[in-house]
Amino acid sequence: MSELWSEKYRPKSLKDMVDQKEIVERLKRFVETKSMPHCLFAGPPGTGKTTAALCLANDLFGKFLADSFMELNASDERGINVIRDTVKRFARSKSLADVPFKILVLDEADHLTDDAQHALRRTMEKYTDTCRFILSCNYSSRIIEPIQSRCAIFRFTPLPRDDMVNFLKRIAKAEGVQLFEDGVNAVADIAAGDLRRAINLLQASAATGEPITADVVYRVVGLVHPKRIANLLDISIKGDLIEAREELRRLLYMEGYSG
Repeated sequence: MSELWSEKYRPKSLKDMVDQKEIVERLKRFVETKSMPHCLFAGPPGTGKTTAALCLANDLFGKFLADSFMELNASDERGINVIRDTVKRFARSKSLADVPFKILVLDEADHLTDDAQHALRRTMEKYTDTCRFILSCNYSSRIIEPIQSRCAIFRFTPLPRDDMVNFLKRIAKAEGVQLFEDGVNAVADIAAGDLRRAINLLQASAATGEPITADVVYRVVGLVHPKRIANLLDISIKGDLIEAREELRRLLYMEGYSG
């Protein structure tokens, strides 16, 4: 249980990606031709942006991955000095693989300052022969237009519920965890298309040592079970406002749920 399941079960190749089929097909063509443009991966959290970049690099570089691939989190290193030093140093050296370029992923690139983005634009222009950039962000509108115009844009969407449920069941089976149907549905409802959040919630629920039911999931995440809310509304609609108020007090003050 010490290893994060979201990392343990992260796909290593494009063929293992969960959903995002159209995007995966486009990326596979990059692998086949060993050629790609700069890319901008945009979409909500937990939809596979970073995983897609890692899978693409794995399929392209194989055993040379460590020398030909770098990932930086722009929310931690968002200033112009990072672009001038770390990024430029990596971008200007050639790849050892039979692919003529390296890949540098800037995760959460929408956190880069404007100055850093303008410096990055110049670096992208100067070192195109030796390095391709993948910018990953939640909000593409925060990326300056000159960078957007230099990138092929890939828009990631929240994962379909069925794909998420099947993947969670696969993990539960591999880990020997008893996962009930109402439990996996509760995880999928709370995650709302964010697979990383769903896997982390599944692991947190499994850590209780109990079979994973909806009650366990809602208890772990600290949310009121929808049945309790429905019951509160039913009491209110029937006109028993004293009992409804007492139930609300139980939820807020006795059990400590957030208003």
